[in-house]
Amino acid sequence: MPLDVHRIVVAPEALPEIAARHIAKSIEQAVADRGRASVMLAGGSTPRAVYRHLAQTQGLPWDKVEIYFGDERAVPPGDPQSNYRMASESLLDAVPIPPDQVHRLLAERPDREAAAEEYARLLPERLDLIILGVGEDGHTVSLFPGSSALRERVRKVVAVVGPQAPLHRLTVTPPVIAAAREKIILVSGAGKAGAVAQALEGPDQPVQCPAQLARDGIWIMDRAAASGLRHPPPR
Repeated sequence: MPLDVHRIVVAPEALPEIAARHIAKSIEQAVADRGRASVMLAGGSTPRAVYRHLAQTQGLPWDKVEIYFGDERAVPPGDPQSNYRMASESLLDAVPIPPDQVHRLLAERPDREAAAEEYARLLPERLDLIILGVGEDGHTVSLFPGSSALRERVRKVVAVVGPQAPLHRLTVTPPVIAAAREKIILVSGAGKAGAVAQALEGPDQPVQCPAQLARDGIWIMDRAAASGLRHPPPR
């Protein structure tokens, strides 16, 4: 498949609807192929708008969907900085998904190493879909540039310390991203243009630009986020 097939550049106002359509298609295909869909959600502002559109999609088989989280800050689930809270408010509370099919990442537990091990045991061998965002520094989930977690090859979930408060987090590791059947990366805003260019066109250095771990995914970007690409796809 040509690389441009994996890059979709849209007007900013169109991104939430187009991304939600791709996510819905991935869920429907997984259910058709395997009877269930395992979906890992991202945090952040761009996914929030996408999730709101996804919640309005009619006919999705939510009773056959298992929800996981790629990373979480060490905050209670009701905290404004909680990825779980964001996902609940924008998506999960608005769709008929059974509560026991939503698997929260318990990063607020004092023993984060134990919480990481327990969550790793919950994860399927291969997720059907991982939704990812990208930070201005090129991080994805809570895999930050230079982190030792980027060299992890055995553990699926680890405790990390991020560069900004709240510092303590849990995150999935590169093997989880690599094993996913499909990856959809959502990026918006001119502040992400440098990270997008490095992720998609820079030297293969995921320790410096962790978003490169998802280079083979479907990148859905607004025009500002794609503005640094030397070879942008046709719009």
